[in-house]
Amino acid sequence: MPTPRMQTVDLVVPIKPLHTAKSRLRGAADNGVGEAAAHERLALAIALDTIVAARAAERVRAVLVVTSDPTVTRELATEGVAVAPDGPAAGLNPALRYGVHVLRDRDPSAAVGALQADLPALRPAELDEAIDVAAAVFAAGPVRRAYCADAHGAGTTLLLSAPATALGPRFGPGSAARHRRSGAYPLPGAWPGLRRDVDTEEDLRRAADLGVGRRTRGVLTLCGGGCGDAVEIVS
Repeated sequence: MPTPRMQTVDLVVPIKPLHTAKSRLRGAADNGVGEAAAHERLALAIALDTIVAARAAERVRAVLVVTSDPTVTRELATEGVAVAPDGPAAGLNPALRYGVHVLRDRDPSAAVGALQADLPALRPAELDEAIDVAAAVFAAGPVRRAYCADAHGAGTTLLLSAPATALGPRFGPGSAARHRRSGAYPLPGAWPGLRRDVDTEEDLRRAADLGVGRRTRGVLTLCGGGCGDAVEIVS
């Protein structure tokens, strides 16, 4: 009997405390000054735009954010986004495993995934397409996990697992290779926004070229498009 096709996915999105998040972007929101409040505004905007795009995807049933940051928690509460508390020193992979535990405690049959929180140019349609490709792979068998590598091919922006399958996150430097070695299928689509994670000012420029979300665009506009070495803002 063929495996039933996965219809929707519940996603875990981990967010670091804002004061430690995206350290290589410090100064990108205030023309190189590096003031803490400006940096945290940018980190928060990038995360919120990622979550807004994910929630707008038709194939995403639920989004659960795992974070220990009170500002992030307050902002998400106003948007109606579910949050699970994370220990400040828990680490990325433990946070993801905890988030999956919460999701599958609610629905043991859920397909689950991990989405990185630094994708300000993400389009909902890209996420839907990636999930659809993964669903076809899972239905064909025997592979039950899939991942999307970042634009550099080294990191991972999205990891998916079929129902009744452990997510098995292996995030960190070189995670794409680790996920592949663990048996996850490399999703082949172009999906420029889904692959464009933002760690550096160059990444931010490339994301802006694709067109970033409203909140990130607003932060960049505040610094006159002159953030860092001048990020051009594309509507």
